[in-house]
Amino acid sequence: MARLFGAGFVWDAFLLGFRIPNLTRDLFAEGALSSAFVPTFTETLALKGKKEAAELSNLVGSAIIVVVGTLCALGALFAPVLVNLLAPGYHAIPGKFELAVSMTRVMFPFLLLVALAAQAMGVLNACNRFAVPALSSTAFNLGSLGLGLMTGFWLGPHVGLSPISGMAVGVVLGGALQLACQLPTLHRLGFRFRFTFNWSHPGLRHIMDLMGPAILGNAAVQINVMVNTNFASRIPGNGPVSWLSYAFRFMQFPLALFGVAIASATLPSISRSAAVGNMDEFRHTLSRSLGMVFLLTIPSSVGLVVLGQSMIGAIFQGGKFQLHDTQETALALSCYAIGLTGYSALKILNPAFYALRDARTPMWISIFSIAINFGVATILLKFTHLSHAGLALSTSTVAIFGAVALFWILRNRIAGIQGRLLFGSFWKITVASALMGCCAAASSHWIGVWLGAGTLARLTDLAISMPTGVLVFYGACRLLKIRELDVATKSLLAPLGRWLTRTR
Repeated sequence: MARLFGAGFVWDAFLLGFRIPNLTRDLFAEGALSSAFVPTFTETLALKGKKEAAELSNLVGSAIIVVVGTLCALGALFAPVLVNLLAPGYHAIPGKFELAVSMTRVMFPFLLLVALAAQAMGVLNACNRFAVPALSSTAFNLGSLGLGLMTGFWLGPHVGLSPISGMAVGVVLGGALQLACQLPTLHRLGFRFRFTFNWSHPGLRHIMDLMGPAILGNAAVQINVMVNTNFASRIPGNGPVSWLSYAFRFMQFPLALFGVAIASATLPSISRSAAVGNMDEFRHTLSRSLGMVFLLTIPSSVGLVVLGQSMIGAIFQGGKFQLHDTQETALALSCYAIGLTGYSALKILNPAFYALRDARTPMWISIFSIAINFGVATILLKFTHLSHAGLALSTSTVAIFGAVALFWILRNRIAGIQGRLLFGSFWKITVASALMGCCAAASSHWIGVWLGAGTLARLTDLAISMPTGVLVFYGACRLLKIRELDVATKSLLAPLGRWLTRTR
């Protein structure tokens, strides 16, 4: 996409058109809905059985179709208002505002499809099925890209669709594919959708009660995104919105690979512990998950800062994506990477409160974050030369604030989360990551001196500096006796051992 559309007029408009339903998806589907549905569904399944759980799933699915379907229709109707709210700066460039409105209208149905997919993912995770839900996101990415390219570049010329409009259609088709690939597993587990209504059902009412504060809490996050998008659209030129998006893509990779994956496995477990009142197990699971987040995301943050420009240049640069775009995207990535551990910790800490039937605390922390984000972004844009990178840094500041505040409150709420062990692991992992960063930076520097800044140099840099950094980090973790490393090693080696046993 970077090479086809670059960082400018067309891609900025597409990003905004995708961002509007995507913000609503984060708010309803993968935000408030998942956080409220999974603990309630898990509790129903554990205490009342599969029949009651299936009925609850059908009620929630029916409510999603009615409520989110109506929201999609309203969103398409009022798309000009939404685009003007998020990106008033687009009016300054002829045709950019109109294209963003068109993109928004095409992609709004994606919201309904991904909301249903998020519910299906919650059901499967609660039943300890993680592979298919995890792969469904891959199905969306591959489906939206492949089908979008076919629609935009093969079918588009015959039906009057531009390439970027075809990519927008691909997003909707990819959302349908993400839902469809989970349905066979749901059917095998005995969950078959039947459209039904019972607004007085206690489980559905409990989910709606949890979703009220959860929506307000998640709305604060979306307001922060809207504020930053608004700021970015006002920065002169066509690139800032695209640079921030491309950078966030790279930051999302370790966030999804580690933060979201660990959170998806943690939530059903701590929900079951909370449901039966086993707080020792709740604390142990939460502490172990946070420790794994530190182990995997702190070195990832350092790696993105040190090798970000080589990664972006090797993957994105070419076609319409130029060297200047690579440099500006790498700068934004460095600022986003600072908050990676905070982002990942929030993915675990927020649902932990919902498992304890407390949706208000995350809500208030998120509301406070609006003021923090607005203040930091305004200061960095007005009084520094960071430009769009200042917006990335303000986003990281909010993530770190939210994670620290929620951790401190939760620790007091449940009488500890093995804080001393976590604190010790955090600093040891930070030291090991710093050593890794120094070695990777030295390796990257000398490769640049030797080979220059071309594609070959960047690929060589990644091929040498990344393994070097990983080996240094592993060795430092061993020397510092970081307990999470043994857990991670066992988690990786256990499937291999089972496979070897079966082959023998």
